[in-house]
Amino acid sequence: MNICIIGIGKMGSWLASELTSGHEVSVYDQDIGKCNNLHGVKVLNEPGQIKDIAPQLLINSVSLQNTVSSFRATLPYLPKDCLLCDVASVKTDLPAFYRDAGYRFVSLHPMFGPTFAKLTDLRHENAVIIRDSNDEGKEFFHRFFRWLGVNIFEYSFSEHDVMMAYSLTLPFVSSMVFSSCVSTDTVPGTTFKRHLDVARGLLSEDDFLLAEIIFNPHSLAQLEKINSRLNFLWHIVKNHDTDEALRFFKTLRENIQLSTSTSAK
Repeated sequence: MNICIIGIGKMGSWLASELTSGHEVSVYDQDIGKCNNLHGVKVLNEPGQIKDIAPQLLINSVSLQNTVSSFRATLPYLPKDCLLCDVASVKTDLPAFYRDAGYRFVSLHPMFGPTFAKLTDLRHENAVIIRDSNDEGKEFFHRFFRWLGVNIFEYSFSEHDVMMAYSLTLPFVSSMVFSSCVSTDTVPGTTFKRHLDVARGLLSEDDFLLAEIIFNPHSLAQLEKINSRLNFLWHIVKNHDTDEALRFFKTLRENIQLSTSTSAK
């Protein structure tokens, strides 16, 4: 397939590298330097060159806040039978865009950010394909993700964003709260160091990505849940309530599917 990828950040670079196996791949980024380390691809110097290659599939992996505007800027250069693809972490504005654009589309969310995932072994990673996508596009990416060993889930646009508020907002906010409490004179233990590594990885991501994740319309429900649990824990600690603490620990282990026998070790 003739594929063009716009936005050569971490995800765009990874997709370009993987898709060169068996496909003709062209790439474009406003920062041309981001394309220099890619092999086996054609580097485009300006968006107008997209018209010359007439891609069958356009993958948009620009930053989240620019996804729709980049699509709109690119449409004049695309053949009408081109399949549009996004990899956005939050889909809020995309259903309306796709409806108005009149192009076939496939909407994805690889759930393995290049910051944390072991990209040479994705057997325990997950990806979402939006159920409302074009059948040909869904089949293409089902084959692609199966080839990589990635677990595939299908959700509607709205189901996806509800799930992402749980899967992304919850850990993102937890790491942000942890980071807000870190002091430069902390003497870190092993657990603290592990949390710190996660927080540093998260905060190395683009600010707009972090903002868009927590601005997911469904994030407030997760924040309310966090506040409720913290308030409950605050009362346990304030009252030195051992019995309630033990019940709380049991619930935590059940939530993460950890055997309660662990507490006896």
